[in-house]
Amino acid sequence: MNDMKREKQARTEMLRGTLDLLVLKSLSLEPLHGVAIADRLGQMTQGTFQVSFGSLFPCLHKMEEKGWTVSEWRMTENSRRAKYYRLTDLGRRQLEEREKNWNRLVEIMNLALRST
Repeated sequence: MNDMKREKQARTEMLRGTLDLLVLKSLSLEPLHGVAIADRLGQMTQGTFQVSFGSLFPCLHKMEEKGWTVSEWRMTENSRRAKYYRLTDLGRRQLEEREKNWNRLVEIMNLALRST
């Protein structure tokens, strides 16, 4: 396996299980449709994380079932019909909780990695 593939695999493994947090964060400013969410995730991570639609859409459906998002059909900027997702109050609380938990985990890992 070449270095590029190894690096990409390591990033994917590192971000596994964090898709919910990233999607919630991407929706925190405004409602977005699926392709725009994927684009936003790429922008937020400076291109280091690219989500597949096969992962993104099941995640969005799960969030809607849990009441974290609601959706509505609208026209995109390209005059195409798309399902837009927006955070609910419950989704915003979930984002806050997950951000807090993630930041705590990062603190713990930094402490562990700095120890001798």
